[in-house]
Amino acid sequence: MSDIDPINARILQILGAEGRLANLDLAERVGLSPSACLRRVQELERRGVIKGYRAILDPGKMGIGFVAYVTVGLNSHTKAAQEAFERAVGRAREVRECHNITGTVEYLLRVETADLAAYKHWHTDVLGVLPQVQSITTFVVMGSPKDERS
Repeated sequence: MSDIDPINARILQILGAEGRLANLDLAERVGLSPSACLRRVQELERRGVIKGYRAILDPGKMGIGFVAYVTVGLNSHTKAAQEAFERAVGRAREVRECHNITGTVEYLLRVETADLAAYKHWHTDVLGVLPQVQSITTFVVMGSPKDERS
């Protein structure tokens, strides 16, 4: 990202926080003409720096009342075991993020469910029965004083 100049960096910062901002408003905030600003945004999109735009959803209004980070250790460190595990969590709607990490376990998941009972069901009857899983540790989110995804 060494070719991101200060103006592009400011464009990215603003769009990261306000993805639906009109080009005219964005141009004014970064000190460019609307056409120059639009060219820069289009170039950032073309280069894949801007991968897309998304809606930020309210978990509570969607029935999500329980959030946990879950570490998962596998019982086999083969590519086939990893791929099978990744396919399984890819199908689980409760898993909002899956990261292959370094350390004593292989995966870190962000899991969202309606409540503790729904999480327990998912933990026991979905994640817990996968043949690749050796260990599961759950960290319940008590609050999120900083969350730049929202």
